[in-house]
Amino acid sequence: MAEVDIAPNFGAELRDGFKPVNAWVANGIAWLDDVQQFYRERSVIEKEYSQKLSALAKKYFEKKAKKSSTLSVGDTPTVTPGSLESASMTTWTVQLTTLEQRAAEHERFSVQLVNSLAQPLQNLAERYEQLRKQHAEYAAKLEKERDSAYGDLRKTKGKYDSVCQEVESRRKKIESSFDHGKTKAQNQYQQQQSDMRNMKSTYLIAINVTNKQKERYYHEYVPELLDSLQSVSEAKTATLNKLWSTAAGLETETLQRSLQLLGHLSGEIPRNNPVLDSMMFVRHNASQWQDPLDFAFEPSPVWLDDDVMASDPSSKTFLMNILSKSKSSVGELRRECEGKRKEVEGAKRVRQAIREGRDKRDELEVVRSQLHQQEMLHEAERKMITAEVEVSTITAAVGDVTVGARNHAMRNETFRLPTNCDLCGDRIWGLSAKGLICNDCGYTCHLKCELKVPADCPGELNKDQKKAMKTERQASAQASAASPTDGSNGANGRPSISGSGGGSQRSGATGLQRSDTMGSMNTLSSGYAASAHRSVSGTTVATMRDNGDGPKINTSSARQHRIAAPAPTSPFGGNDDDDDESQAGGRMLYAYQANSDGELSIGEGQTFTLLEPDDGSGWIKIKPNSIGSSVGLVPASYADLSTVRSPTAHSSDSRPISSAFSTSAVSLAGSDSAGSVKKKVGPAVAPRRGAKKAVKQVEALYTYSAQGPGEANMEAGEKMVLVSPDQGDGWVEVQARAGKGVVPASWVKDV
Repeated sequence: MAEVDIAPNFGAELRDGFKPVNAWVANGIAWLDDVQQFYRERSVIEKEYSQKLSALAKKYFEKKAKKSSTLSVGDTPTVTPGSLESASMTTWTVQLTTLEQRAAEHERFSVQLVNSLAQPLQNLAERYEQLRKQHAEYAAKLEKERDSAYGDLRKTKGKYDSVCQEVESRRKKIESSFDHGKTKAQNQYQQQQSDMRNMKSTYLIAINVTNKQKERYYHEYVPELLDSLQSVSEAKTATLNKLWSTAAGLETETLQRSLQLLGHLSGEIPRNNPVLDSMMFVRHNASQWQDPLDFAFEPSPVWLDDDVMASDPSSKTFLMNILSKSKSSVGELRRECEGKRKEVEGAKRVRQAIREGRDKRDELEVVRSQLHQQEMLHEAERKMITAEVEVSTITAAVGDVTVGARNHAMRNETFRLPTNCDLCGDRIWGLSAKGLICNDCGYTCHLKCELKVPADCPGELNKDQKKAMKTERQASAQASAASPTDGSNGANGRPSISGSGGGSQRSGATGLQRSDTMGSMNTLSSGYAASAHRSVSGTTVATMRDNGDGPKINTSSARQHRIAAPAPTSPFGGNDDDDDESQAGGRMLYAYQANSDGELSIGEGQTFTLLEPDDGSGWIKIKPNSIGSSVGLVPASYADLSTVRSPTAHSSDSRPISSAFSTSAVSLAGSDSAGSVKKKVGPAVAPRRGAKKAVKQVEALYTYSAQGPGEANMEAGEKMVLVSPDQGDGWVEVQARAGKGVVPASWVKDV
């Protein structure tokens, strides 16, 4: 108990303060009921906790009984374990038993809270309340005696006043009496004065008595009563302290017994060596095992053949391309595998340091990092093994066919305008718009044709040489693909297109015209933004004008690491055969009637000049080529966009503008005959005005640091806006916190 400098005394300091002191003591005694209710509710909680612990232990004892065999030796052990349990199951049993024992301790503590604390507090409160009431009754008695003395004094004062009034009356009677009665009146007056003096003495005595009683009341009786109440309150507090000490002792004993149980459990846990579980599982699941048989060549049921690799010229070309790619990637993949392997070994050393207590990092995060690095190493090793086996297999079969080869410096290209493949002669556009183009000689081909292209690159050519070479290659491709019985059809029975490089050209020098490489489909409404360009490692997707005015791109090496393509100056720029006289335009596939302000009514087949391309809303802004026409918006899906001669430009081509779209009828009609052309009907619903492309987001799976220009940094878990999806090169363009750029497609996921 804390010591105080001056011991307080209610009687000396509070004087006539019985009522507040009595109320304060009464509140303190009533508070004892709150304390005992606290211990009763605590007892209920401890009992419920004990019951829940017991139920929890019982529940998991039952679960353990069902899963003990499976967790010890697996689902299908080769040796039956009997009643034997693994070390982890034995340690788990000790933990559940400890939980049951702790539940019993809480049950005991619950009973002690009621018997040793709550019930004594209730009895104590009742006894102190009775004692306080006795003090209150005694205080009321003292107050009543005081008030009675005050009343007696007031009565004596009244009698004194009455006698004085009688004396005055006798005096007046003397003055008004006659001579014969004056003597009698005089005697009565004298007698009344004597009574007045006696009453005055009585009144003075009563005053002194009352003052003395008052003094004793306020200086002795009430202070003694207040001191007694103070003693009652302090005795109550002292008794409460003893009960609180008892409560603390009971809880301490309960906790000490629980600590002993937990100490026993803590001693059992280190005995659970992780190796013991693995050893028991191995001993009960060991079985005979053999490596699966290697795969062997199985000839087709309809084409009997052997396992000898073909070595004809076309097959050698195919094998040469595979061998060239594999040989060039083996060294890089080996270095990548070595670097990844060092990272995995470093993570293993960190894990060992964590287990030995020499490193405070989170082992789970280290394991996650190690697993990620292991996956990266696995992917690199798979690629390296594939490349090494390809090299060894092809070399063993046909030798090193890459000696003396002049490979094309191919790069990925997305052709927005239809272009013919120099190998097979088919168009590279529409769903197969992605292809390849040689940086040096301009050789173009489908992605599927890449491995069939001969290694005969003539080296870097200028624009005129590329055009001449393009014409020669297209003529060769069309000639090799043409049907020997029908010269009017190309490969796959397709109708020959005027000026397409093979047959029905107007002249050899002018056979490859702009209109010949134009398609009749709306390239802007295909969802590919004209301004989008990407530069990634070994891959370039871009559109640009090659008119000699733009920056020179170094294409001397086929292994150029990264090429940054400049932004196109026109949504339709992208082929080498464009010239400065071309202008974006097209014609209407269907008639459209304006429905609101800003839209334009136009008829089917009418040509126009494109003023604003589709920005993702599904609308384009055009101006019809007819005289006096106005400017307005039409749905992009109603129009066929192409690059045609400007109506006002000078051109050596004397054909009318509508003839520039002759290829559209072929590509759109396809197999329709000339005599069975049906009237085309436009889409039933035009796009909603003001619609925009939905913003798509991706989330970074790992942290990536930019390795060169055009790439972007990203942090694991960062959400970014997807600017352009994967174009088949393994990269996506995003808008990250660090800026806009490309990142590996496999390192992000859709949100």
